Amino acid sequence: MDKIKVSVLTPTYNREKLITNLYNSLVSNANYGLDIEWLIMDDGSQDGTKTLIEKFKEEDKIEIKYYYQENQGKMTAINKLVEQATGDYIIDCDSDDYFTEDAFKIMKEEIEANKKEEGIYGICFLKYNQKGENMGSEFKKKFTTMFDLYFKEGEEGEKAILFYSDIRKKYKHELEHKEKFVTEARMYHKMDEKYKMICVNKHVMICEYQSEGYTKNIIKQFKENPYGYYEYFKEILEKDMKGVIFKKRLYAIKHYILFTYLTKNKIKLNLIKGNMNKVLCVLLYIPGIIESRKKFEN
Repeated sequence: MDKIKVSVLTPTYNREKLITNLYNSLVSNANYGLDIEWLIMDDGSQDGTKTLIEKFKEEDKIEIKYYYQENQGKMTAINKLVEQATGDYIIDCDSDDYFTEDAFKIMKEEIEANKKEEGIYGICFLKYNQKGENMGSEFKKKFTTMFDLYFKEGEEGEKAILFYSDIRKKYKHELEHKEKFVTEARMYHKMDEKYKMICVNKHVMICEYQSEGYTKNIIKQFKENPYGYYEYFKEILEKDMKGVIFKKRLYAIKHYILFTYLTKNKIKLNLIKGNMNKVLCVLLYIPGIIESRKKFEN
């Protein structure tokens, strides 16, 4: 029987000084009975990233595929890498993140334990920061969706998802108006419509955000990529919100108003599900526009 193969997808930009941590973590996980394929999309780096990756390839410790694109953004990079992936499973890992020493041992155990489950798009694991702290809280349910996890179960923080490749390849990150970024959650919510995921309270990835990263520059991201976010929050409010935590409902509505302002769209009450959401949109619209102007015009 052939080994199970995992494709690790890494978009990168000027991370020569950081990506070695990820490489070393993959090498240390190469003896747990899973084949590892590391696919890297260099998004126009101007440092020594390419030379460093060539050095890794010469060491011939794991399978590495290096690709290059000229500043098209993280999401386009991932979309292209998904097309090239040949593994049975796919997992994204940013170039400033890396795997725990036993990550692929844990993944293999969970793959084998859940191989009879049907209607599953992936296995969701915890991420820790470099201080060993969980990014968010532990999962409350074994079977859930990404939407339910964050909007009904109150989860916070990033997670690591090991996707079933045959399902992951059916989806891509949808970008609007030639933007370069959109939240991953927009794609996850579309996957949620047909499939569920399995949650495992074990951490497989260590994450440290860099000052130039997406998360710390969220205001910049909002200004540069408003149309994708607008579609994302519009799609949330078109869902059945029964069971959604009230603060998450407010979060979605406030951000929907924000991105109507940034995209110069109008609120489409006829598309919003639920009378409560419609009333909240009307009540919060003017305060939301005032707040948006203060935040984005200064």
